[in-house]
Amino acid sequence: MLFHYIAIEASGNTVEADFEADALKDVLRHLSEKELRPISVKQIKQAGTGFLDKYFSSISTTDKVFLTKYLALMLRVGTDLLSAINILIVDFDKPAVRNFLIEVRENLGKGRPFYEAFAAHPRTFSPSFINLIKAAEASGNLQKTLEDLSNSLEGEAELRSHVRSAMVYPIILLCVAGGILIFLTTFALPKVAGVFSSSGIQPPVFSRIVFGVGLFFGGNILIILPTFLILLFGAIFAVTKTETGKRLFENVVTNLPVIKGIYRDLAVQRMASTMSSLMKAGLPIVETIHIAAETVGLREYKLALMRVANDGLEKGLTIGEAFKRETVFPKSLTNLIAISEKAGHIEEVLSTLAQFYGANVDGEIKAAVSLLEPTLLLGMGVMVGIIALSIIIPIYQLTTQF
Repeated sequence: MLFHYIAIEASGNTVEADFEADALKDVLRHLSEKELRPISVKQIKQAGTGFLDKYFSSISTTDKVFLTKYLALMLRVGTDLLSAINILIVDFDKPAVRNFLIEVRENLGKGRPFYEAFAAHPRTFSPSFINLIKAAEASGNLQKTLEDLSNSLEGEAELRSHVRSAMVYPIILLCVAGGILIFLTTFALPKVAGVFSSSGIQPPVFSRIVFGVGLFFGGNILIILPTFLILLFGAIFAVTKTETGKRLFENVVTNLPVIKGIYRDLAVQRMASTMSSLMKAGLPIVETIHIAAETVGLREYKLALMRVANDGLEKGLTIGEAFKRETVFPKSLTNLIAISEKAGHIEEVLSTLAQFYGANVDGEIKAAVSLLEPTLLLGMGVMVGIIALSIIIPIYQLTTQF
């Protein structure tokens, strides 16, 4: 809950601020610790306190782009960090972002480092984001790092937008196909099969098989559909929340002909982008690779990066030599890393590689979708054609008998 208090300092000055706490007693304890005498403490009623509002009101990538971009802009024009945070608190209406900014302000007021507020939310801010803020704060280069973070997040948001827009049409096709199948098996086939059974006419074997399947699904739809949905959501939960599910999903997608290329190129893009940003911020190379390993998203690449850091760099190998020992990475990538290391501009090369692989992923997704769309249409046509033939053939036989 968010409280607004007015209090008097020991010197007699009046102070007024917002404070996030679980209960009123926590606010009073906070004021006592700061040697403030409260005059007024009121809870601020915030929008978005319902279950759905709490679920959907989270800090999105767009929020993070706005946050980093405007903080960088305010720092560039000479505004101090605490004043910039206060301005953003007023500007932001979204409860999740506003509460986070209030938490940042409280931390700064207590003399804590800026990055600690981000580190307290590891599900929202990635390890690379947190460590970039930490390194920038230590080096005094916070403005430039925030600008780089904003550009990086914009690129990430654009790539996600392309993926989502490319998948809209195939998802619509799948939903339509599922709706048609449910309609035919639930309503159409049982009625047609009932006509033939009541008339005593024996349909051909092909039609009887289709009718049997249709009648089975139609008669058990209230069991089959909930079971399917439970299995679907169970699989999604296992893939997103359990290590076994994640490994199984990874093994499947990395062996599919078209998908595996997209998945691997996306992992390389994340690795190159993360390493470039962290190296520009001045983080040690071993720590940089450890963080990149956590953000790469592919277990095979994660283990390879850990070996590069632990078995390669820490034992005296150069970056290029350590990467060349790992066969999971593309040879073009390892060769460019080795060459750029000798030339002394590895960060720029990694940034270029991140852009290249990002564009490559976008192209591969479009190609996969262009292949998926006709396949789905063909599948729908075959499904409808089989059901139509199973109905037409016995009707044709029936008409020829008279």
